[in-house]
Amino acid sequence: MHPEINIGIVGHVDHGKTTLVEALTGKWVDTFSEEKKRGITIRLGYSDFSIYKCEKCGRFTTNKKCIHCFSDCKHEKIFSLIDAPGHESLIPIVLTGAALFNAAILVIAANEKCPQPQTLEHLRALEISEIKNIIIVQNKVDLVSKEEALKNYNEIKELVKGTIAENSKIIPTSAQQGVGIEYLLDELLKIKEPDYPEGDFLFLVARSFDANKPGVKPENLAGGVIGGSVIRGKLKKGDKVIIKPVLIKGKYIELETKIKKIMRDELEVDEATCGGLVALQTSLDPSMAKSDKLAGCLAGTKNMPEILYEIETDYTLFKGYELKIGDILLVYCRNSRSTGSITSINDKKLKLNLKLPICAEKNAKMSYSKLIDGKWHLIGWGRIN
Repeated sequence: MHPEINIGIVGHVDHGKTTLVEALTGKWVDTFSEEKKRGITIRLGYSDFSIYKCEKCGRFTTNKKCIHCFSDCKHEKIFSLIDAPGHESLIPIVLTGAALFNAAILVIAANEKCPQPQTLEHLRALEISEIKNIIIVQNKVDLVSKEEALKNYNEIKELVKGTIAENSKIIPTSAQQGVGIEYLLDELLKIKEPDYPEGDFLFLVARSFDANKPGVKPENLAGGVIGGSVIRGKLKKGDKVIIKPVLIKGKYIELETKIKKIMRDELEVDEATCGGLVALQTSLDPSMAKSDKLAGCLAGTKNMPEILYEIETDYTLFKGYELKIGDILLVYCRNSRSTGSITSINDKKLKLNLKLPICAEKNAKMSYSKLIDGKWHLIGWGRIN
């Protein structure tokens, strides 16, 4: 049994995302860092958790024993949770969320006016990513009065009016106190498993690292590890995959490697399939995967997208933004990102020369950010022509 739904947690900094992750998984996200977790588990902001239903009182929990009546619980479903702590690292994950997220939890604190800057930007990112399964968690309700909570609730309703999240359920919680979590679990169970496409294996590399502990003998070195999500097909231990674009001696190329081990959470499995997050140990020199060197690459078996240095896209901008020739944009496509300079533009299309190449097929969705007053702001999106 493995996760079939990936859930991203988004929201303004300090609104309680990390505390909510701990309430759901029992683990503090900081323990998933590469420095603290030197195993082949891609626990780098990722964690699986299960939802159980009490066989006696019918309440939902993340424990095998009911915390209310101490009866046995029946296992319902496993989810993969994706969290990127810190406001600077969160936006890239959200913008590539169409690839990694099947659903999202938008965390909004009840003790601050809504919307905060990142709340609005993350909601826009979810719209661009076309993530339809969104649950809104109104967190920190224990810090406000009933009247203040209701005022904040109405601000949230006003924020999501006319957006992809307009009909999303709003669940009042206190992640710190564990209040409201069972209602969130109930909503999560209502999310339907996505229909994954069949075809040749394709894997989005979100992280990569050297899993060897210091001092290991050269003959015992394990190959570099790539972590991420299968979006098409399946892969077995021993299969060969192509990874691209990989930077070698100043050139971007494709590399073929053999899969030595497949891990889901902390368990070795024989096959990688769609749903959840997985780590693939390759036969590559571990130094090639160290410190996310392969993050943003694609791994596949055949019929993979080409490496692109220049792209032409249609584009749509949010109100109040304009573009011109020479503007520098930060672009995201699935799990990859690059910067590019606009070389031509009209009212429907633009061309970009990319500083770092990406792998993408025709009609792939892109998002654009522009540097304004020293900060990157999400300004629009488009599709590759």
